[in-house]
Amino acid sequence: MTRAAPIVRHSLHETLVAPLRDMILQGELRPGEKVPEEQLCAHFGVSRTPIREALKVLAAEGVLQILPHRGAIVARITEAQVEELFPIMASLEALAGTLACRNATDAQIAQVRALHDQMMVDFRAGDEPAYLKLNRRIHDATFEMAGNATLASFYHQVLTRIHACRFVMRKSPEHWRQAVTEHEQMIAALEARDGPALSKLLEEHVTGTTAGIAREFIASESAAEGAGRRERTGAAGAPGPGPALPTPARRAVGRPRKVPAE
Repeated sequence: MTRAAPIVRHSLHETLVAPLRDMILQGELRPGEKVPEEQLCAHFGVSRTPIREALKVLAAEGVLQILPHRGAIVARITEAQVEELFPIMASLEALAGTLACRNATDAQIAQVRALHDQMMVDFRAGDEPAYLKLNRRIHDATFEMAGNATLASFYHQVLTRIHACRFVMRKSPEHWRQAVTEHEQMIAALEARDGPALSKLLEEHVTGTTAGIAREFIASESAAEGAGRRERTGAAGAPGPGPALPTPARRAVGRPRKVPAE
């Protein structure tokens, strides 16, 4: 009898790491938000212990920050990360564009065209959340068409490092229009199978428009934090207790899904 390969058992918290990471990458948990442990326990049908152990793993990856007396929050992207990681992402996308033009099937290109056309419908409707989801699907599809698993793995590692802020950041109207113009050029280059053109467009898209959106996002988050601190400082110095503010409703986290026990 052939000797069977050893069975690898994963702990419960290891099983939770991937779906929690996906929730961050898909924007269900957004940068700066406190991680709702109680909701996640109900969502996955587990106790707090494996959830907290999984959060520690994600904190070690840099996706989360664990703060004393506050729990875990989704890490924000920084200016240093934009300078360090976006050029790497641009190079990876440029190579993916070259390979996609060479390796993609006609059916795959037609699927990307359909995604692009729907994304344009969402743009004209002003539906930014729907636009952002399709935007990510199109960029992911470029790596699928490239047909290089190692390249795709590197891309997702970098995407995890920037917490997928790229696909959840709100855009100014000017940046949004510019991004749409660039996507129109990119789909035309893909359909023409013009690898050098698509490679150049993708690299400029990431280092130019996308990096600009990220910097704008960082600046707006910093301004909002500063305004919040000034408001709290003013409230602390104000005489007498003010009226109690209503507790904001917690945002639901997807549909419940069970994680198998060990």
